[in-house]
Amino acid sequence: MVRVKQRIFSGAVCEQMVYTMKGSTARIPRARVRFKTEEERRIHREKMSRLHHARLVNENFDERSLYGTFTMDNEHEVHTFGEARRVRDNFVRSLRRECPEARIIIYMGRGKSTDRIHFHMLSAGVSEEVIRAKWTSGTVIRLKRMRKRNFYEGVDHGRDYTGLANYLFDHWTPEQGERTHRWKATKNLRQPQRERPALALRSYSVEKPPRAPKGYTLVESQRTEFGYLYFKYVMRC
Repeated sequence: MVRVKQRIFSGAVCEQMVYTMKGSTARIPRARVRFKTEEERRIHREKMSRLHHARLVNENFDERSLYGTFTMDNEHEVHTFGEARRVRDNFVRSLRRECPEARIIIYMGRGKSTDRIHFHMLSAGVSEEVIRAKWTSGTVIRLKRMRKRNFYEGVDHGRDYTGLANYLFDHWTPEQGERTHRWKATKNLRQPQRERPALALRSYSVEKPPRAPKGYTLVESQRTEFGYLYFKYVMRC
């Protein structure tokens, strides 16, 4: 048995996973999770998608970025997500024509009380004025800078936007199509920095986490339902 650890850096967030696996020190094995049922596999796949999405958000957006909510008026209202995708895609194309370097993730959802389709968007590299000018299908309900400090269960997570990322991730519904992505992103998004797995020379536990990277603070420590240790650190503001 060998202990393996790996760090992933996404913006101001560092995650570290520690696994105990079969293998030898001659070759570090890749982490593999074994599932007892297909439901366990589905839950794990969704959890990994959620983590990947949160890492993209943390890597590409910060307190200078904009978070917006957009609704459609009666003249432009659509009733299916197929129609909404066309509105969404045209909106993103118009923003990119004006600001080619803009980084954008946009989401579709349906209002709980109104049952009308609306959009949320995270953006960097495009101004508030341009966004308001390009949204011609209705009303900009919200358009504001993202927070510099985020608190989860009373703990200061700084520029960790996982809470917002999960809220947006959960806007997807099966009505949008089982094979559709939960979000649409521009192709120029930066990817998280994933270090190669390395042997863990010490024994770790929830109570004894790995040392925080320089300039970071530990904010989360847990053993996951899939059996590995998970630690989260955030860069000090």
